[in-house]
Amino acid sequence: QNNAKVAVLGASGGIGQPLSLLLKNSPLVSRLSLYDIAHTPGVAADLSHIESRASVKGFLGPEQLPECLKGCDVVVIPAGVPRKPGMTRDDLFNTNASIVATLTSACAKHCPEAMICIISNPVNSTIPITSEVFKKHGVYNPKKIFGVTTLDIVRANTFVAELKGLDPARVSVPVIGGHAGKTIIPLISQCTPKVDFPQDQLEKLTGRIQEAGTEVVKAKAGAGSATLSMAYAGARFVFSLVDAMNGKEGVIECAFVKSEETESPYFSTPLLLGKNGIEKNLGIGKISPFEEKMVAEAMSELKASIKKGEEFAKNFK
Repeated sequence: QNNAKVAVLGASGGIGQPLSLLLKNSPLVSRLSLYDIAHTPGVAADLSHIESRASVKGFLGPEQLPECLKGCDVVVIPAGVPRKPGMTRDDLFNTNASIVATLTSACAKHCPEAMICIISNPVNSTIPITSEVFKKHGVYNPKKIFGVTTLDIVRANTFVAELKGLDPARVSVPVIGGHAGKTIIPLISQCTPKVDFPQDQLEKLTGRIQEAGTEVVKAKAGAGSATLSMAYAGARFVFSLVDAMNGKEGVIECAFVKSEETESPYFSTPLLLGKNGIEKNLGIGKISPFEEKMVAEAMSELKASIKKGEEFAKNFK
C-alpha cells in the first residue's frame, strides 16, 4: 500500500526543500504536492527529475492551495519564518501563527481527513491553533494533529551516543513535554540501551538537548536555524506515520498532541501510531525525580503557550 499522497506547505524554504527531497526519495510516497508563495515550480521541476516513483507537482500562491491539498493523506507544514540569533521560538509567534492558521484552515476545508504534521514554531502554540481552526470548521480529530518534536529525540539520541561511544542508530531516548527550552524533557532514565550519567553530566546533557536549536541558530550566525536536521526529523516522523497507516504494527513516535496525561491540555509523550493516527497514548511511564521536577517546572510555560495559541485562533478571521 505504498501510495501515500503527501503535501508539503512551505516547500521552497530552508526546511521545505530538503524535506521534500527526502520524501521524494522514499518508496512510501506516490504523490508529492509542493506548496509555497514563491519558487515552487522550480523546486518541483528540479525534484521531478529524480528516479523515484513519487510524482511531483508544484503549487504557487493561495489560489492554487486548494488543488494542492485535494486527496492528500498527510500534510506537513514547515512554513514560516526561521529564528535569528537572540530570538526565542515565541518571538516567531505573530508571523507564524497567522501562516499556520491560514494553511490549516485550507486543510480543514480541502483535506479534513488528512494527518496534519506541524513543524512551524512555536509548536507549543501552533498545535493549539491548528486544533481550534479544525474545531471552527467542524472537522476536528485530535488523533490526526501532530506537533513534530522528533528533532528533540534525534538530538538526544545523537548526544547520548557521542558521550557513550554508541551507534546513534541504536540509541532511543524518549523526549516528552513541549518543543521549546525547558519544556523539552529528555527521559534519559528511559534510554535504550540503559545509560548512566553522574548528575552534573546529566544536567549538562539535558541543557544541551534543550538548547540545541539555539546552538545551530548561533552557529549559522543570522543565516537561519536548524533546517537540514529538522528536515531529516520531519521525514522520519512522516515515514513512521505512513508505515503505521499502511498497517505496520508497533510504530512508536513522540509528538506534541492533545493529551490527558498531565494537567497541560497538550503534551508530548510516546504514541503508538496506527491507521487512523494516534492508536494509543503510551503516557510518561516511570521517570526519575530529576525528570519529575522538570515536568513540574515546564507546566506554567506550556500552559501559557497553549493559551496564547488558543486565544489567537479565537480572534483569527
